[in-house]
Amino acid sequence: MSAKEAPALPDPKEIAKTYAEVAERASHLITEHMKRQMKKGISAPSDDLGIAQAFMDMMAKMLANPYKLAQAQMNLVWDYFSLWQHSTLRMMGMQGTPVAQPKKGDKRFADAEWEEHFLFDFIKQSYLITARHIHDSVTNVEDLDDVSRKKVNFFTRQFIDALAPSNFAMTNPEVLRETVKSNGQNLLKGFNNLLRDIEEGGGQLRVKMTDPSAFEMGKNVASTPGKVIFQNEMIQLLQFSPTTKEQWKRPLLIIPPWINKYYILDLRDSNSWIKWCTDQGHTVFVISWVNPDAKLAKKGFDDYLTEGALTAIDVVCQQTGEKEINLIGYCLGGTLLGSTMGYMAAKKDKRIASATFFVALLDFSMPGELGVFIDEGQVASLEKKMEERGYLEGSEMAGTFNMLRSNDLIWSFVVNNYLMGKEPFPFDLLYWNSDSTRMPYKMHSFYLRNMYMKNLLRVPGGITLLDTPIDLSKVKTPSYFISTVEDHIAPWKSTYLGSTALGGPVRFVLGGSGHIAGIVNPPSANKYGFWTNDKRPDTPDEWFADAKQHEGSWWTDWQKWITGLDDAKVPARDPSKGKFKALEDAPGSFVKFRLDAPKKKK
Repeated sequence: MSAKEAPALPDPKEIAKTYAEVAERASHLITEHMKRQMKKGISAPSDDLGIAQAFMDMMAKMLANPYKLAQAQMNLVWDYFSLWQHSTLRMMGMQGTPVAQPKKGDKRFADAEWEEHFLFDFIKQSYLITARHIHDSVTNVEDLDDVSRKKVNFFTRQFIDALAPSNFAMTNPEVLRETVKSNGQNLLKGFNNLLRDIEEGGGQLRVKMTDPSAFEMGKNVASTPGKVIFQNEMIQLLQFSPTTKEQWKRPLLIIPPWINKYYILDLRDSNSWIKWCTDQGHTVFVISWVNPDAKLAKKGFDDYLTEGALTAIDVVCQQTGEKEINLIGYCLGGTLLGSTMGYMAAKKDKRIASATFFVALLDFSMPGELGVFIDEGQVASLEKKMEERGYLEGSEMAGTFNMLRSNDLIWSFVVNNYLMGKEPFPFDLLYWNSDSTRMPYKMHSFYLRNMYMKNLLRVPGGITLLDTPIDLSKVKTPSYFISTVEDHIAPWKSTYLGSTALGGPVRFVLGGSGHIAGIVNPPSANKYGFWTNDKRPDTPDEWFADAKQHEGSWWTDWQKWITGLDDAKVPARDPSKGKFKALEDAPGSFVKFRLDAPKKKK
């Protein structure tokens, strides 16, 4: 390499500055860590998740069948032998059929060197072969109970994902190129980023996914104009400004999950469900939930019903003068919507004219991978922690959800931030994803035990709210269910079973993609498509077998459905001129409180 081709040496001042930052942060973190350890004392590690026991059970079952274990080892050896042959041919300049290939869309191996350079191709295939054999061996063990099998399956995948060669500097071609190009400055900057994230996480690593300074509530996220027209201890109720001269007579109230913030439905103008609905002529209201602290520890599911859903319905009816309204519930908000409808049906309250469920569970018999974290031992341990501080910390729930897609939501950022030494790209969806919320102790305990663990919501009289037994079969309200085929949080087959619990007419629609992208899918994007079936067989597989696939977004299908129920219109409603006085501009103060806001230095 000539002098002209050699990479430029980094600025000595920049090196000194980075080293100083690293030294200062490292010293501070070590000191704080020692203080915390001294304060807590030394205790034996616990196995709250029951992982160790699950793997012990798996190993016992595996060793009980030595023939099958030996067969698995021989298959692994044979694949390695085939890989050696393939790699030898590559070294000699000849091509051959790969022994193992990554799944389509696996971004870990997107760099061309993984395919073109025989050494990186060998590393990649060696990892894929080993990963496949490990996963198949531990998940196909005979006579292992379902609970242990799910834990072994999930945490084996976490282990496999963590050991991907793309996660290490010496086996990632992109990182190696950057290391040579920058004379190692990427690794030094990455270490500084790591220390910064630990520092901002209060001693716990909180991987930074985006640049929060690039976003401002009310400016470039949650920017649809409107007013906060009501507030109590639990909610702020927002009404959005009209964009049409006339609006549909029945107002639309959205109940978002309190596990996340409402503005997933209002990220940008181009993909905002809320703005799109106002543009279609709906009078849109949305609940903005409080981010609770220890003072609200005793708030239960009853309180979310009374101070949340029922209060919001009262206010919307008073604000608009209407006796019938349309409701939407997203995820956990949909579970609350179903509970609200069960309660109102028992009280002969017919104000809900239609209900729409976004990826919402009413039947928890198939909870998907989240079920790995929900059993008696884990819930009891979680309750103990929540009782001590009064709530479930937002970062803990966020970490659980990120583990469901660890390659996309954890390891890609580890590579970018700590190996490449780069700052994360500003991305509104990840800004929202990092904006975690707490869960009150009493409410979350009730929810986990009665719905996830016992699946009592769909059982007539299974749960009682406000001294009223809930029976979803008594709900006759027309309902629309939109679920997504790749949803890991609310699996569509379980949401389908939930739709059969209601006693009224139901339209079930299955969208493409997952829990977020499949919902935030505007018609202008023309992505994913959706399936419909006017019949309602007992099982989701029967429904899908006869379903018809459509191009584009389900949003237009929903609009056709809801306006088909009632097409009456009224003059546009100004949120500043209703019965309730506007308290502040949207998006309001509740949503602006962030748990990950940088702590001010004293």
